[in-house]
Amino acid sequence: MAMTHRTERLELTDQTLRAWEAVVLDSSPEGIVLDRSAFYPGGGGQPPDHGVLLWQGVQTRIAGVRKGDDLYLLPDENDPLPPAGTPVRGAIQDDRRTSLMRTHSGLHVLCGVVFRDYGCLVTGGNMEPGSARMDFNLPEVPPGFKEAVEAACNAEITADRRIDVRTLPRAEAFEIPGIIRTATNLVPADVEDVRIVDIVGLDTQADGGTHVASTQQIGRLQVAKVENKGRGFRRVRIKIVE
Repeated sequence: MAMTHRTERLELTDQTLRAWEAVVLDSSPEGIVLDRSAFYPGGGGQPPDHGVLLWQGVQTRIAGVRKGDDLYLLPDENDPLPPAGTPVRGAIQDDRRTSLMRTHSGLHVLCGVVFRDYGCLVTGGNMEPGSARMDFNLPEVPPGFKEAVEAACNAEITADRRIDVRTLPRAEAFEIPGIIRTATNLVPADVEDVRIVDIVGLDTQADGGTHVASTQQIGRLQVAKVENKGRGFRRVRIKIVE
């Protein structure tokens, strides 16, 4: 049976949300559990959000999120803890989240372009605000690969393709051709509803992260380096620039 958390995940339906009201359900130095939260907890290569909780004239800085039987917001070790039952106002660090959204959407553009033009699947990936890497099962690097991929990605960004997010029942989601763009299916077997991120006309895949609303909001994508990781695997490093 799928694990159910007590925290309502606001960021899954509204990726523009940066501040909201909530109530503390549990509180300890190991983590704070809210009844509703827009903190992205991390996953799929995207790191967790940072931000603050404001309560009774006090600020508690949130330095990360731990996933377990609930979603635990990790407070700065020097900050006070809001007791259970306390109304709080949560706020996401906007520049970090927005940069991660642009970067994550940029990775999906990269994934879509490499799959479309070279037929390669993803074997791994990771990101920080403004920079990321994605690994592909590309046996050989064709001449001009780095320049061609960068040009194709920026053409898709300039095309201002809409990025839609929706949730489908597992069986319906897996009927979509190519919905898994990784070499192995990373969607846990107990996940009953699958969140789909669709760069309309380019890339549709299962994904739990946060994204911008259109490719034009990504900014310019730069392919910084293509590395040989052995056994037919190539690592593509990108930067998102203004």
